[in-house]
Amino acid sequence: MKIWAVSSLLAALAIFAFFFASVASGAFFGAVWLSDVGEMLVLVLACVLFVASTLFFEAMRHRD
Repeated sequence: MKIWAVSSLLAALAIFAFFFASVASGAFFGAVWLSDVGEMLVLVLACVLFVASTLFFEAMRHRD
């Protein structure tokens, strides 16, 4: 179960970093990688993975 928790946390971090880079490049350089809907979906995916990771860590804590 720990591998799932760590993997989902790292995936959430990577996806959020991609989201941040996309927004920052649009703000500073005018380069748009994703549409507004695409950015929303990427952010929702990062949030879902973060919540899943938190639930995995909580389940491991209560199991011990």
